[in-house]
Amino acid sequence: MRIKPTATFIALLFTSLIYSQGNLKGVITDQNQEPVPFANVILLNPQDSTSVYKGTISEADGSFEFEKLEDSSYLLKITYVGYQDILRKIMVDGDTRLNSLKLIEASGALDEVTINARKPKISREVDRLVFDVENSNLSSGNTWEILRKAPGVIESQGQLMVRNSPVQIYLNDRKIYLSADELKTLLESYSAENIKSIEIITNPPAKYDAEGGAILSIHTSKAIAAGYKGSLEGNYTQSIYPKFQLGTSHYFQGEKLNVFANYSYSHRKEYKKDDSYINFNRNGGLFSRWETDFERITNSEAHNVNTILDYNLNDHSSLNFSMNANISPDTRFDNSVNTRIMNSQHQLDSTLVTESGVINDESNIALNLSYNNSFDNGGELSIATHYTRFEKDRTQKVNSRYFNPSNEPLNTIDFLSQAAQNINILTGQVDYTGTIGNTTFSLGGKYSDIDSESGINYGYQEDLQDLYGNLSNNFLYNEKIYAGYTSFSHDWEKWSAKAGLRGEYTNRTGESLSQEEINDRKYFELFPTAYLQYRASANHSFALDYSRRISRPRYESLNPFRYFLNETNYNAGNPNLVASISNNFNLNYTLNNSWFFDFYYRDHGKTPETLAFQDNENLTIRYVSQNLLGSKGYGLDIFHGFSFTNWWYSQAFTSLFHQENTFLAVESNNAEVTREVEGIQAYAYNIFTLSQDGSFEGTLFVQYVSDFLSGSYKLDPMTTVSVGLRKELWNKRAELSLNFNDIFNTTNTRLTSEYLNQSNSYASFEENRNIQIGFKYNFGNFRLDDNERSIDEAERDRLNP
Repeated sequence: MRIKPTATFIALLFTSLIYSQGNLKGVITDQNQEPVPFANVILLNPQDSTSVYKGTISEADGSFEFEKLEDSSYLLKITYVGYQDILRKIMVDGDTRLNSLKLIEASGALDEVTINARKPKISREVDRLVFDVENSNLSSGNTWEILRKAPGVIESQGQLMVRNSPVQIYLNDRKIYLSADELKTLLESYSAENIKSIEIITNPPAKYDAEGGAILSIHTSKAIAAGYKGSLEGNYTQSIYPKFQLGTSHYFQGEKLNVFANYSYSHRKEYKKDDSYINFNRNGGLFSRWETDFERITNSEAHNVNTILDYNLNDHSSLNFSMNANISPDTRFDNSVNTRIMNSQHQLDSTLVTESGVINDESNIALNLSYNNSFDNGGELSIATHYTRFEKDRTQKVNSRYFNPSNEPLNTIDFLSQAAQNINILTGQVDYTGTIGNTTFSLGGKYSDIDSESGINYGYQEDLQDLYGNLSNNFLYNEKIYAGYTSFSHDWEKWSAKAGLRGEYTNRTGESLSQEEINDRKYFELFPTAYLQYRASANHSFALDYSRRISRPRYESLNPFRYFLNETNYNAGNPNLVASISNNFNLNYTLNNSWFFDFYYRDHGKTPETLAFQDNENLTIRYVSQNLLGSKGYGLDIFHGFSFTNWWYSQAFTSLFHQENTFLAVESNNAEVTREVEGIQAYAYNIFTLSQDGSFEGTLFVQYVSDFLSGSYKLDPMTTVSVGLRKELWNKRAELSLNFNDIFNTTNTRLTSEYLNQSNSYASFEENRNIQIGFKYNFGNFRLDDNERSIDEAERDRLNP
């Protein structure tokens, strides 16, 4: 479809006549009075009988509805495979309900491979974009996969991102905050068939924590019938090394008690390879060039347990308990680093070979208890408490050997480190929602208490002490946050408005015992939000919104410990990091509830980032946490979902953006440096229904990401092409899937930091190209809908970097 920027189109785009409006409803049945779901329902312009005014698809009960139609005459067209078309002239005068519309079976219907699968529905609300996928042709696979296909979402290096920034994940209004690996494991264990809708909230309202950026809010279907159902599922992935995951889920819906339990186990062996270079410069010229090949083999297993208990005290109130446990014992990283050290004439001067082994033991257990009550006046009260216990132990042994060009040994450096971190998080929250006339309001408060104790000890560290001094340390951290908010929303005939204000007081203390340093910070910040939407007509709506938010440093970033790849390359935290304030603006336009245009501007302020700095005198490189001097971005996002045919559905997303980071170059005489890019992100996701009954489908996913920034690094373009097949078996009791991911192995990319006297780069190659086979078997009353909810709270996202 081509959109020509003519004067006629511009006039239709930004102007509309005001008419009286009404809703049109109807029900489609067959000759046996059975409802017909997924039939195409189209309103045509009666003047030419061909141009489409609006379209939809009938629901599972055969019903359909068009909202806010201008009073006029239309041609109603209904089509469904194997039945005769209905074409009828109708008149809409206010709210209109049609008599039952009966489809007549066509004689000699062709046995073609076509099916009218329900398309995902997309709608714009005053403060969010709603992606309705329930019972659609996206409701297969797992929740992680469906999030990757939500409008504007990009997966980069294992993280879900919106507008080049990591997102927050909510499940039924509770925040899931785990490490990136834990989050992916958790969401891969949730079936996508349980998902009702995904909300993309780029400017979160006052109800949500002021911490973080955009939100992906998952809403699951609620149980509607008593009974039990369960499932067994697993998948096997073959790349360079094999990996597999097994899981089982169980649901019980009783008169008062609802129970959900899920367990998954994953075993992974993964390969990662980097090639990098550092040009160490002195006096304006090249002094030495280091070229490094890095290989890592990771062996890991993870146990994930989720339990949810809902108990209805009466018709108005309920108690809810949930528990989540993520346990990853004895994760082992075997690293091999081979560095060729060249002189200024690019002649081999020496070789550095490092072998290191790292063993991690990690556990993350979260408990939630909440009370919910609805009042006769329509108000709702929620009281919730949360506790998290996070433990991590890490042991590393490093052996480095230097050789001359003749491969004769020159020097050896060995060291051993043992580190541990324990974090306790306790939160309490109260929320109330009610109405005053036609205005909806909400208010609430939250208390958070985070305690972290970590320590690191080095053995055989004499060689390191000569370079860096004493490295053993203990670090204590405590953070208390007191928050309160209120918000109001109101709808008029064509306008919707929402405004809110959140206040957060933070009291934070960090203490380095060995360095005898104490860092105290106390501050109070207000976070206003405002949204305004204007629905010019049924086909055109505009929205403007603003939010002020905060980015607090992650706990790991505040920890001053150093973690070494070898004695010349390490990561370090920074207890002097401060929180940063961002201001975010959006201007949205929606055309025909099909095209979504979003102009945005983001001023992220002095956001904390990980920056790479090479020391040209001591020939080392370090990755340190540091507040930027400034960070900005703006762009245009365009999303469109459409059907080429009744068996081919596609959704396309394009983002044109500008990104810039300004920081203090501490190894370049503290010069102020700005790195900026203009880029594009684009993807197309296609679903092909390959059987008449809809039980067999294929997918094609194509994604392209041009240059963008990560701290001081610019990333080269990356492309991903993946295809998949899914077949339902035995009347939907089982499902078999086959996926070919990153077919051309072009998702991996190179990162480069080139400015002033800094010149370093690395290309990371991970096992993105793979073949995955999955199988799921349902038993019990497996058509019962689910009532899953999240079990994690806000502060958990800063457990790991």
